[in-house]
Amino acid sequence: MADSVALFTSIGLSEQKAKETLKNEALSSALKDAVVQAQKLLRSTNIDKGTGTLLYSMASRLRDTRRLAFLTEHIAKRKITTDLQLSAALDYVKSHPQDPMDQKAFETACGVGVVVTPEQIEDAVELIIRKHKQQLLAERYRFNMGILMGEARAALKWADGKMVKNEVDMQVLHHLGPKTEADLEKKPKAAKPKAPEKEKEEEKQNNAVNGEVKMEGKTLMEQLRGEALKFHKPGENYKTEGYVVTPNTMNLLKQHLEITGGQVRTRFPPEPNGILHIGHAKAINFNFGYAKANNGICFLRYDDTNPEKEEEKYFTAIKDMVEWLGYTPYAITHASDNFQCLYELAVELIRRGHAYICHQRGEELKGHNAPPSPWRDRPIEESLVLFERMKNGMFAEGEATLRMKMVMEDGKMDPVAYRIKYTPHHRSGDAWCIYPTYDYTHCLCDSIEHITHSLCTKEFQARRSSYFWLCNALDVYCPVQWEYGRLNLTYTVVSKRKIIKLVETGTVRDWDDPRLFTLTALRRRGFPPQAINNFCARVGVTVAQTTMEPHLLEACVREVLNDTAPRIMAVLEPLKVTITNLPANAQTEVRIPDFPADETKGSHVVPFSKTIYIEQSDFREVMEKGYKRLTPDQSVGLRHAGYIISVQRVIKDGSGKVVELEVTCASSDSAEKPKAFIHWVSQPLKCEVRLYERLFLHKNPEDSAEVPGGFLSDINPNSLQVVESALVDRSVSKAKVFDKFQFERVGYFSVDPDSTADKMVFNRTVTLKEDPGKI
Repeated sequence: MADSVALFTSIGLSEQKAKETLKNEALSSALKDAVVQAQKLLRSTNIDKGTGTLLYSMASRLRDTRRLAFLTEHIAKRKITTDLQLSAALDYVKSHPQDPMDQKAFETACGVGVVVTPEQIEDAVELIIRKHKQQLLAERYRFNMGILMGEARAALKWADGKMVKNEVDMQVLHHLGPKTEADLEKKPKAAKPKAPEKEKEEEKQNNAVNGEVKMEGKTLMEQLRGEALKFHKPGENYKTEGYVVTPNTMNLLKQHLEITGGQVRTRFPPEPNGILHIGHAKAINFNFGYAKANNGICFLRYDDTNPEKEEEKYFTAIKDMVEWLGYTPYAITHASDNFQCLYELAVELIRRGHAYICHQRGEELKGHNAPPSPWRDRPIEESLVLFERMKNGMFAEGEATLRMKMVMEDGKMDPVAYRIKYTPHHRSGDAWCIYPTYDYTHCLCDSIEHITHSLCTKEFQARRSSYFWLCNALDVYCPVQWEYGRLNLTYTVVSKRKIIKLVETGTVRDWDDPRLFTLTALRRRGFPPQAINNFCARVGVTVAQTTMEPHLLEACVREVLNDTAPRIMAVLEPLKVTITNLPANAQTEVRIPDFPADETKGSHVVPFSKTIYIEQSDFREVMEKGYKRLTPDQSVGLRHAGYIISVQRVIKDGSGKVVELEVTCASSDSAEKPKAFIHWVSQPLKCEVRLYERLFLHKNPEDSAEVPGGFLSDINPNSLQVVESALVDRSVSKAKVFDKFQFERVGYFSVDPDSTADKMVFNRTVTLKEDPGKI
């Protein structure tokens, strides 16, 4: 180690940096080779710091180590002398992995031998300033100098950046002179003109193209389309940072393109051992959305390699939720479709010396400092025989595993590829007693399906090198893994284990309890799929993990329901009202628009008779300042009916509670306009209404610092309120499960699956307006 530290410090690295470099086996090996080669070429152990810096930068950034000697020679011989040239060189070798290398084209691309004189810099800058002189003189130092620098760097690609900047600064000073007090004043911001409401509405309608609802920024499709994400093009996997190029890579990519025709291929690979949640909605939108935005295809692939936890209901629910969000899989596949192929590849991995049978127990392998396996150097033939015995059921569970000879990015050594489980598989029954792990299965199934972009959440970044390693160790097509940030919500839990606890303790009814944030729960609560997709678009395709507040999702729900949920009238806490100046048998019909803001979108009819029901909160016996609804001294209008009612008599029960009002009505055309109009129902249907609030009291119920007693101690006792005697107008009598309505002045509601022919049940989806206390 001391020799290596001395070697690295000899090229200008600090001792600490040299020691850190040695921790990275691949980097330290490449840097040693580069330094030793450079010393031989220079016939000296003295390498100047500038050359040393370039060698270190090259070794740390180069992925195709076949080009190490080639680049080292160009650096040692001072053909490449700047970081700009090195970046161009690395880009060139990445995009030209074929042999032999065209040295002339390479050196042209890297500016080898190009000398830019001070006179050339002066002349180029002078031409650029002349081009912008009029605007420069008018705006003086408020002019965007970045334009001058950008054009100068484009014209003088291989010039020294500092020399270019100094020349630009000097010539600007020559034309403008020193800065004055006026130059130092802040430029006032121009006020943005407000768009008229009509223009805003037209813009909103124009943005709703092909189901894409425009949020504050870009639609999801705009975020995922074409070059927006800087992803590689199909077949150009080798241009991706970190992608490992082997001698057979280009041939495999050529075969891949012949099979796919250059089509984008993604996959959504859930484990069928639980219900999808709001975080999965982002994954679904990202995987299916990226394929859709780029005219590609997306597979729904069940990662069914753990037979102990898989159930039919999960397979069905996952497919339902993908389709509910508006996506249709190109094909539905299973990891188990490939069990035979995966087994044969495992045998090949052993034959190539990259895997072995190990007898360490599971508890010995836990953590990142597990002891090395004493069986790592076991003979290949012996591992082949033992693997066959594993397959034939000749070992007990945990007695043997197949492990891969590799070190993962997080330092974990030799991950398990196969383990023994004597549990019948959901699809293959008792055909297998050995099952592949995620680390082994995932990349190989991607390869088998010729996936172009393997999109996964950020925590799988530590497995990217193992992904590339396994495909290359077996010499099969290697897709590219791209990571994005998880989507989390506050005031909830989404872990399968914790949701099971909530169900088992009776805190919630099941996985689809509307207080949860599983997708089945959100559907039951009445969240439209468009709103969830819009929420994902608003969150954006971020690399960093995102934690959002529930009220932001609810805002997306309101936006969709405001345009799609018909208005009806319902009374949650009824108060009987008898209109005394109408005959006993009086009955008329009132036509109510489904969408008052646009009456062309339809209407429905409700009866109006002598007896109606209003909300108890819409009457107060004692007048209070600011109260605008019904009192003994204040009339109120009835929405849509064309009547204004006035109280004549207040009827109470034995406890003094108001149970009925007797009123008179007058036409709104002849009476004085009231301060308010209230909703009502007549000859209504009785229904049950379930009002939901947040399930947890604290923002982070899983945080022991915030909730020391654990998430089960943080349950909101008022998270569900059941109103059993609510009344709703008869127009909803034929509504189907999950149909959505706005109860005027109350909120948005959805028909619950518990509804029967005798009694409808409604779930409150969201209130009409955001509760400021929740922000």
